[in-house]
Amino acid sequence: MAAGSQEERSPYQAVLGDELAELHPRLQAYFSVIPAGHHGFGRGVFDMVGTPRRWLWPALAVLRRAGVVFPVWQRDVPFTVVNRPAADGAGPAINADRFFALTGGGRHMRDRIAADGSGLHDRLGFPARLDTRLEASVVGGALRLRSTRVTFLAGALRLTFPRRLAPVVELTESFDDTLGAQRVTLTVRAPLLGTIYQYAGAFDYEIRPGEPAGEGK
Repeated sequence: MAAGSQEERSPYQAVLGDELAELHPRLQAYFSVIPAGHHGFGRGVFDMVGTPRRWLWPALAVLRRAGVVFPVWQRDVPFTVVNRPAADGAGPAINADRFFALTGGGRHMRDRIAADGSGLHDRLGFPARLDTRLEASVVGGALRLRSTRVTFLAGALRLTFPRRLAPVVELTESFDDTLGAQRVTLTVRAPLLGTIYQYAGAFDYEIRPGEPAGEGK
């Protein structure tokens, strides 16, 4: 693993180590540490968000208020993302806020991804409602994340899904040289049900100085 203190590394650097250099150069910049006093800002369009299986929407609505998932099926959805460096006690972390310009009103998704001794974990929602352990790998210059454990959070309650019943979250971040933009694809699959939620799209991203001033809204 590459040397450096926690303050000098992003969660991805802490987990991937030398594998980070196998990412596309633009992704190396995206997943490296955000300098102090700066933030990351991205803007793009999702090809699709949600699920067309409307009978799943009531279940997804339970997590809507916490900004985890949304009971919709929409295409060509503009979005922005703001990434901020943080600390998680056990290791480096990043706070990410995504703003979806959905028909019928904007929606805000928040997560905090951190690295500790067991790898990456992502806490989604405000307040946090899901804690997802993630396995990271580099494939063809792209980063792939796959959940290995999913825990539901509600106050003091922590309910870890048994492996045979747990939803599986898969996320791929790649760079499209032809388009000149970063691509992201997320799918959530459940046993017996198949895909229950997804989004996919492309965006431009840069590091900006200072604090974001309502950029994502």
